[in-house]
Amino acid sequence: MDTQSQPRLLMKILIGVAWLDGEIQPQERQYLAKVAQTHHLEQDTQIDSLLTGNLKVTATDCEQWIQDYLGTRSIYDDDLLIEAISGLIYSDGDVATAEAKLLIDIQSEPTAISSPTPPLIAKIQRLYQNWLHKV
Repeated sequence: MDTQSQPRLLMKILIGVAWLDGEIQPQERQYLAKVAQTHHLEQDTQIDSLLTGNLKVTATDCEQWIQDYLGTRSIYDDDLLIEAISGLIYSDGDVATAEAKLLIDIQSEPTAISSPTPPLIAKIQRLYQNWLHKV
């Protein structure tokens, strides 16, 4: 994947994660606005349509975008993606069932089985603890 499209795809993933519970919470919307601004995507019409719900986002879409983003890499090799998803999920102070399922699905790669605390879960736990200290 070219480096130009990577921030846009990351934004689409985050929007997909935000829609997993059926609605984007105000805190999630604020988080997404910051990410969009950071990557200069505030004026992107597709991103706007995904945010407003004009374009329907399914869990399958979100999973496909994650696969497209990662390519042949493991999720464990992409701290940016883990940090972004974790930041979004924890931004509203509540982890919805659909969001928890995504975290479980992401961390259920074969390499995760051999470790008592899979690396992804450990990273997310550290990020959550950091987030709690900031609040």
